[in-house]
Amino acid sequence: MTTTTSSTASSTSALVAQINASSSGSSGGTASTTKAMSDQFLKLLITQIQNQDPLNPTDNAQFTSQLAQINTVSGLEKVNESIASMSSQFLQMQAMQSASLVGRSVIVPGNALTVSDGKATGQFELSSAADSVKVDVLSSAGRVIDTIDVGAETSGRHQFSWTPAEGVDTTGLRFRVSATRGTAAVSSTALQSQQITSVAAGSSGSASMNLTLKDGSTVAYSAVRAFGS
Repeated sequence: MTTTTSSTASSTSALVAQINASSSGSSGGTASTTKAMSDQFLKLLITQIQNQDPLNPTDNAQFTSQLAQINTVSGLEKVNESIASMSSQFLQMQAMQSASLVGRSVIVPGNALTVSDGKATGQFELSSAADSVKVDVLSSAGRVIDTIDVGAETSGRHQFSWTPAEGVDTTGLRFRVSATRGTAAVSSTALQSQQITSVAAGSSGSASMNLTLKDGSTVAYSAVRAFGS
């Protein structure tokens, strides 16, 4: 009788360890595997109770501990399933909401400068305050056409405008920003306005969204600094 009880108890403990290892895995079918193991565990537990030595019964604390482990594993399985379901629903909702962004303008990193109604407007972002900020307007060949003296600016996002001289070719214009505080350079990021033409989900399992812009480039949703109309 004692030998049977000892053998069953050993099998039960081994099965609990196997269930724990199974629940920590990420392969498909984990939930069904864990349920089968849980059923097997309960059968072994009943066998252990039926075959225990009446003169030396198994400690109640041991039964309680084993049951608690099974309940914990089952609870974790349900939590994992709930998280996976919520993640899937979140991606679907994000895709639906992102679809409404098509056609809207966004401010994203980039240095394209487009002239509209005789004037071009650009933006930039400073990592910290600067005593002097200058913006160079560049031709499609990279030649400096004009320089705008913005002056002192605080940290954050700022806007500038530029009116090209008569006869200047405004095709493929770019700009670059240089900022200093005393003799030290201040980090800056050129920003451009672009229209969203399509929205797509990121890589599999990722909650990110990618935006395709009118100029053909693609940026992550997280790179957007601001939305326009």
